Amino acid sequence: MGNFLKDNDDLNWYLDKGIDWDAIVQATELNRSAPEAFKTTAEALAFYKDIANMVGEFSADEIAPHAAEIDREGVHHEGGEAVFPPRLAAVFKAIGGLDLHGMCLPRELGGLNAPMMLYFINAEIMGRADVSVMAHHSFHGGMAMAMLIFSALEGTSKFDPATGAILDTRWKKQIQDIASGKAWGCMDITEPDAGSDMARLRSVGEQDDKGNWFVTGQKIFITSGHGKYHFVIARTEKVGDAEDPMAGLNGLSMFLVPTYEDLPDGTRKRVVSLDRVEEKLGHHGSVTGALTFERAPAELVGKRGEGFKWMLLLMNNARLGVGFECVGLCETALRMARAYAAERPSMGKTIDKHEMIADMLDEMETDIVGIRALCMHGAWHEEVGQKKGLVARFGEGRPDVDVKKLEREIVEHKAAARRVTPLLKYLGAEKAVEMARRCLQIHGGNGYMKEYGAEKLLRDALVMPIYEGTSQIQALMAMKDTLMSIMKNPQDFALRVAQARWRSVTVRDGLERRVARLQMMSLSAQRVLITRTATDKMKGLRDKPLAQWREELFKNWNPKRDFAYAMLHAEKLIRILCDEAIAELLLKQARKDPARRDLLERHLERAETRVRFLLDQINHTGERLLEELAASGAKSDAADAATKAAG
Repeated sequence: MGNFLKDNDDLNWYLDKGIDWDAIVQATELNRSAPEAFKTTAEALAFYKDIANMVGEFSADEIAPHAAEIDREGVHHEGGEAVFPPRLAAVFKAIGGLDLHGMCLPRELGGLNAPMMLYFINAEIMGRADVSVMAHHSFHGGMAMAMLIFSALEGTSKFDPATGAILDTRWKKQIQDIASGKAWGCMDITEPDAGSDMARLRSVGEQDDKGNWFVTGQKIFITSGHGKYHFVIARTEKVGDAEDPMAGLNGLSMFLVPTYEDLPDGTRKRVVSLDRVEEKLGHHGSVTGALTFERAPAELVGKRGEGFKWMLLLMNNARLGVGFECVGLCETALRMARAYAAERPSMGKTIDKHEMIADMLDEMETDIVGIRALCMHGAWHEEVGQKKGLVARFGEGRPDVDVKKLEREIVEHKAAARRVTPLLKYLGAEKAVEMARRCLQIHGGNGYMKEYGAEKLLRDALVMPIYEGTSQIQALMAMKDTLMSIMKNPQDFALRVAQARWRSVTVRDGLERRVARLQMMSLSAQRVLITRTATDKMKGLRDKPLAQWREELFKNWNPKRDFAYAMLHAEKLIRILCDEAIAELLLKQARKDPARRDLLERHLERAETRVRFLLDQINHTGERLLEELAASGAKSDAADAATKAAG
């Protein structure tokens, strides 16, 4: 029997040493008075490890051996429904039998009350076996947890003030349907004419004179779109100023839409049509659907106009999940490549002993350690922050709850999660493609043949930089947050520069000095971008009255107009930020466990040269292209003005 947990030393390090389980158990076991509640962290962790071990065995023995068959058979669209082939159906029946669909749900709702951190660890393990199975499975427990959190945050859940136990919640039946495996959910955002630009969404939510809501529109590229319960983003308010890049986002609302009803006679009545199941390059065991809503009955989540806020909460968790999914695929690519290279002779030795191949394998292994560190850090802060938020919201008045202290901690957790989430989604996705490509290359001609599985990995990996927010969107988010933080608090930025410079020359630990120097290069890149952005903004004030300068400098920032240079270099910046964040995390780990020092040294060996190169690019490239774009834009504006004048 195989086990995708036991054979992974780095993953086991997190289970044993690398995760602060005390905080997670404390945040998860809210109702300590329940008979089933774990009284100690050790007791809870033993249970979590049992589940992870079970998933490790199941993934190795029941999913991975059939990945090629699942890929070959795929999912079909017949009679308006998605039809699973026998092997895939059997896998999900077995997953249901293991009670994994409701793993993270509270015991009051029939779940195992496991933390989301365990859910994410299982996502890596299952993703190593087959990412399409993992992607579909994630929309069971993930959407059920979203229902619970949304209900709690909007105030439609009832808690026992003394114990924190859930007495009732708005979507209790739907949650229990998902936990039992009878149904699952998904989120519907993308439309034919609106992908990353959510302000262009055209689906509408309308309310009749009795207060009932209905959704009309089309949604495409919906993962697990054949599910029953859909969180749908639709427009309920009119678009504002078209020149405002955020125009329209405040007019979006979130709805829960049941797309079908199973009748007592065994037939199904569809409320929303599943128009097709997309034929994709990879991920053949996961449904990607296109749907049409025609005044489908819907339930408003929260208040109208809050859709973007609720969507961000869903997307943050989804991007964390994709990060772990990418680590799983990278792990498979490395192990497949290493196993083949160790057996393939060439020029008197196996190819893993050839310098270039050895370097490829070494870099893949080092990168996986770094991406996993980002994922674990982001998932920990996201979960602890969210759960402390629920305690602060519903625990006021309890003697053991210090709301003000919790609120301060929540701000720190949210900031930490927000910093690394775009980084891990970006780096995980880009490296998944790179490592799958390398795996195929190491296999040579055999890699191009289906029987070895390397080409499947590459096909599956290519969607990672696209779905749940493209790599370029992640880069823009990281750039915006980084530069806006400097603008809001330039004194803090100056202090960070001074501290990094001091540590780079004074600390005794050579590795810590190198991390500080890496931070200095990152801060230098940020300084270049913020200085250029501010300079360009000042140039734009020449035609403005002096009295308007303060307003323009501190409030009227338009990303499309004011951040051109930074947007051009955003992808270079996020790569620097990734290397910097990984170095910081591995340094923190090495301080607690000296065995991690070698991993930090290996990361720095590669990161230092990468960051120097990227910093040089930010400093010395881009002017020609920006000038060409500016000239093209000026011509377009002039043509538009002439057309309006003629009209």
